[in-house]
Amino acid sequence: MAWRGQLSRNLKELRILFSPNSPSSSSTRGFIENNYKDLKTKNPKLPILIREATGIEPQLWARYDMGVERGIHLEGLNEEQISKALEDLTKGGGGFKG
Repeated sequence: MAWRGQLSRNLKELRILFSPNSPSSSSTRGFIENNYKDLKTKNPKLPILIREATGIEPQLWARYDMGVERGIHLEGLNEEQISKALEDLTKGGGGFKG
């Protein structure tokens, strides 16, 4: 997972939105609990924003140079799929899937 150390090279900001108690956000909450420390350790200067809002669909947003943003809905994805989605966004791929 060498790409995890590349986040700050390719992204200007990472945002994760989820509901604190919705079943549809359970995998996203698990992903944050299991991966935030590693991501932040490898990218100490990258803003990683965690936003909780009741009733919101889980989403992952990446901001690149020039204000370009891409997002992915995470509902129905497991932790491994969320990690893959983040990897795709890190490499500049992905797109908003809604």
